Amino acid sequence: MRYIIIGAGAVGGSIGGRLFESGHEVVLVARGAHLAALRSDGLRLSTPDGTRTLPIPAVDGPQALELRTDDVLILAVKTQHAEALLTEWAARPVGTGAGGTGAGGAGAGGADDGGVSLGTAGELLPMVCAQNGVESERLALRRFRRVYGMCVWLPSSNPEPGRVSAHGAPLTGFLHVGRYPDGVDGTVRQISADLEKSKFLAPVRPDVMAWKYGKLLGNVANALEAVGGPVEGEPRMALYHRVTAEYVAVLAAAGIAYPGVEEQHAVRGDLITVQPLEGEERAGGSSWQSLSRGTGTIEADYLNGEAVLLGRLHGVPTPLNEALQRLANEFARTGRAAGSLSDAELDTLLAL
Repeated sequence: MRYIIIGAGAVGGSIGGRLFESGHEVVLVARGAHLAALRSDGLRLSTPDGTRTLPIPAVDGPQALELRTDDVLILAVKTQHAEALLTEWAARPVGTGAGGTGAGGAGAGGADDGGVSLGTAGELLPMVCAQNGVESERLALRRFRRVYGMCVWLPSSNPEPGRVSAHGAPLTGFLHVGRYPDGVDGTVRQISADLEKSKFLAPVRPDVMAWKYGKLLGNVANALEAVGGPVEGEPRMALYHRVTAEYVAVLAAAGIAYPGVEEQHAVRGDLITVQPLEGEERAGGSSWQSLSRGTGTIEADYLNGEAVLLGRLHGVPTPLNEALQRLANEFARTGRAAGSLSDAELDTLLAL
């Protein structure tokens, strides 16, 4: 299998880097300054066991590749960016190419540049959704016949162009994988085996979406950290418990089963703990990182927004999740600094 990592940021770069180190063929897909740095200097991957530079091919999109039938697409962008990329990649031809199967490396032409097309990526290739939330799989299934969910617990960051830091040890991350909407097949078993050879815990789960719903127990608090700073002490812990309680209530109303926090921790155990990296301070979570980098967008619509959506569908009020969704989007849109919510604004949230 060749792994094409669509979105080689913190999560995608960590997955791609570890797969490459264990001998797998990998292509990173990125843009802007990050792509330029990857092309000129390679991926600089920092983990608790050191920093190294990996010469992984990097491209800006599907037009730069000759897609092959043994390709696995891993979508690792935030959900708000998923739809456009899924549309772009699904339409690309998969084929033998003019000169045979070839390496299909960076700069190779597509099958529509003179090769033999066997079909499109949407018809032939597996699409793995490696994101928080539960919406990307539904978006992908509209365009791809074979969709897989990946429940990601991977403490990482993208501190500067060309560099990715992964803080997990002794294993780098926890990546449940399974078919969407459910089930298991030979492809997902092979993906799991490749990941487990690459310093990941990657159990195969026929109910992978239950694990993704369970992970949202923590992710609905991402927006609180992003706008209000570290979730510790009062009133932040009080808000955290109330935000997650709203989510638990809507899951119950919707009849959605999921593993609780204790079960998730029991499976992970001591195999993955967050370790400091020399000369680098651990950044906040993915939503905090979006605000701190000034990306202009944030994933709250698919985290807190999932609680809000389920609440509206099943008649359960979710005022705190609604407020955090609105605040997070406002921070992203206006460029307000991460963690700058005032005590008065926190008090207003508590009063909801």
